[in-house]
Amino acid sequence: MAKLLYGKPVAEAMCEKLRAHAEALRAKGVAPKLAIIRVGENPSDLSYERGAIQRAAMAGAEVQIIALPEDSEKADVLNAIHACNGDASIHGVLLFRPLPKHLRAFDGEIRNTLDPMKDVDGMTDLSCAGVFEGRSDLGFPPCTPQACMEILDYYGVDLSGARATVIGRSLVVGKPLAMLLMGKNATVTVCHTRTKDVPEEARRADVLVTSAGALKSLTAEHVRPGQVVIDVSINWDADKPNARGGLGAIAGDADFEAVEPIVDAITPVPGGVGAVTTSVLFSHVIAAAERMTGD
Repeated sequence: MAKLLYGKPVAEAMCEKLRAHAEALRAKGVAPKLAIIRVGENPSDLSYERGAIQRAAMAGAEVQIIALPEDSEKADVLNAIHACNGDASIHGVLLFRPLPKHLRAFDGEIRNTLDPMKDVDGMTDLSCAGVFEGRSDLGFPPCTPQACMEILDYYGVDLSGARATVIGRSLVVGKPLAMLLMGKNATVTVCHTRTKDVPEEARRADVLVTSAGALKSLTAEHVRPGQVVIDVSINWDADKPNARGGLGAIAGDADFEAVEPIVDAITPVPGGVGAVTTSVLFSHVIAAAERMTGD
């Protein structure tokens, strides 16, 4: 039976440290604040927003919600970002993406309007460059890849010299995570839709991260004893029993019942990586506040 790498203790340990930093800032008259810009009322955005507000209270930070109508024009979103850039009381900004369909053609222009020093989720091109160059002074990495790293660190997984395989090459998770893993001296392989034999590549890994976003795509064929598996994805499994006694619940990429008995450790879904992402978000907000105040 694999060790379950729960995210809750990781998040709690992070929040304990964050509260100390937030209290030090407040003693200097600075209240760490995150601005969330939301266009429309996407249910997943609203769910994350509620979770962020709860986590902010635990971390000693504040949240300001900037809710724009679904039919907002590009200029409306840009104006909201400019206002956040110019507001010294706002230390971090989170823009929910993907944007509504009529705005997606302007995604690059919109996200790069944000001040990279207030970009706490690695959205701007400069923040991405910072991740790829290993430079923390250019911004922050996306929260989800950083959450994976926090989990590995908390549970004492030594990455130096380890083989790590990442399934998925998105700019949101796969690519930045590969860079973060290399920053800890892992030897990294990135698999994608054109990889010839994903199961073979996956079995070679000491640390296997899946972010494909495909239910039960990680099977017993992909794993071996001794591995640590980090399941990043959130999928809907209509056949999975839920807490209400019915069927239908979120699940990761891993076919959990098949994979868990084989590997040494695995993150559950839910209760794994997702539980850590908002703590990472506020660690970035508080770090941004410290930078702005010269701490």
